[in-house]
Amino acid sequence: MIRRYTKPEMGRIWTDENEFQTMLDIEIYACEIMAELGQIPAEAVPVIREKAKFSVERIREIESEIHHDIIAFLTAVAEHVGDEAKYIHMGLTSSDVKDTALGYMMKQAADLIIRDLEKFRDVLKRRAAEHKYTAMIGRTHGIHAEPITLGLKFALWLDETERNIERMKRAREAVAVGKLSGAVGTYANIDPRVEAYVCEKMGLKAAKLATQVIQRDRHAEFMSTLAIIASSLDKFATEIRNLQRTDIREAEEYFHPNQKGSSAMPHKRNPITCERVSGLARVVRGNALAALEDVALWHERDISHSSVERVILPDSTILVDYMLHIFTNVVDKLLVYPDAMKANMNKTGGLIFSQRVLLALVDKGAVREDAYRWVQRNAMARWLEGQDFRANLKNDPDIRQYLTDEELEACFDPAYMLQHVDTIMARFGL
Repeated sequence: MIRRYTKPEMGRIWTDENEFQTMLDIEIYACEIMAELGQIPAEAVPVIREKAKFSVERIREIESEIHHDIIAFLTAVAEHVGDEAKYIHMGLTSSDVKDTALGYMMKQAADLIIRDLEKFRDVLKRRAAEHKYTAMIGRTHGIHAEPITLGLKFALWLDETERNIERMKRAREAVAVGKLSGAVGTYANIDPRVEAYVCEKMGLKAAKLATQVIQRDRHAEFMSTLAIIASSLDKFATEIRNLQRTDIREAEEYFHPNQKGSSAMPHKRNPITCERVSGLARVVRGNALAALEDVALWHERDISHSSVERVILPDSTILVDYMLHIFTNVVDKLLVYPDAMKANMNKTGGLIFSQRVLLALVDKGAVREDAYRWVQRNAMARWLEGQDFRANLKNDPDIRQYLTDEELEACFDPAYMLQHVDTIMARFGL
C-alpha cells in the first residue's frame, strides 16, 4: 500500500540525511553571524563552510557509543572540519538546532500538503461543474429527504477543502518557527542576534520566547490540522462508500478492467481505496492525540515528546500526503450513474415532495398542524402499505378543500427544489 506509493518528496523530508543537513545549515549560519559579531574568527567561517559534511553511517556509529544523536552529529562533522570545528555550536544547546530544523522540516511538509490540497480542490471544482445539474436524492439519517444535485455534493467538499487549505497555511505559520536561545531560553551564552539571523536565513520566525524547546502547542496545532484534513477525506470517502452500496449504486470507484474484487466472488466491485482512506484517517487522528499529550512537559523541558514526534510527524505527514494523492484520483475517475439516481429519487413514490405539499396547504390557509397530519397520514399509507401517495392526496377530502389536482401536481416538480442551484454554485465561481 504505502510502500507502493510513488511520490517520494514527503518521505525525503524525514530522512536522516535531510534532517542532519538542515541542522548543519543552521550551525553554519550561526557561525556566519557570530563571525560578523566578532565572536569567532572570520577566517574560520569559509573553512567550516567548505569542509563541514557528515556521513549518516558515521553519526550512527558514534551515537551507538555515546547515546546522544546531536553530539554524534557534531563529532562526525568535526572529523571533517578539523580545528575550526571548535567554533561550531558555540553557546547552543541541542534543541536549538534540533527544534529549528524540525520547524523547517514541518514547513517543508506543509508546503507539499498545501500543494496536494490545491490539486484536490481543482478536481473537485471540475467535477462540481460537470454535475451541477445531476439530480439525486439527498438523505438525512440515511433516509430519503429531498432532491439535491451531485454537483452540490462536490461543491460542499470543495468548500471544506478550501477551509483545509487555509487551516494548513495557518498551521504552517504556527510551526515555521526557530529558536537559538540556549539551555533554558534566556540567551545566557548566545547573542539574540544569532537567532534572528539564522531564522531569517531558514525562512522561519524566531520564537518570542522559548524554554529549552519550542512550545509543543504549535506542533499539536499542526497535527490537529492534519487530523482534520484526514477526517474530511474520511467523510468524503464514507459518502462514496455508501453511494457504491449495491442497493444504492449511484456512484463508485473506478474499477480497472484487470482488477479483481474478491478472491472468492468474481462479481465483487469493492470501494477499497475509500475504505483505505477511512482506515488511515483513524491513524492520523490517533497521532493528533499523541501530539496533544506532548504539550505538557516538565518545567523548561523534558524529553518525553521527542520519541513521540519521531514517529507521529513523519508518519502523519506521509499518510496525509498519500491519502490526498489516492483520493484525488478516486474523485477524478469516479463513476457516476445518473439513471440510478433518478430511479432512487422515484423509489418512494413521491414522498420526497411531502414538504412541498405541506407548504402549499399552509399557503392556501390551512393550519400547519392540521396540514402536517393530513400529509403524514397519506405518507404513512405509502410507507407501510405501498399505497399511491399522489393519488391518495388527490382523494383526501381535507386536502381537496385547499388544493386542486393541478396544484398538487405542481408540488411534485423536482425543478422547484433545485431552483437555487445556480445561486449556490455561483459562490464557487461555477
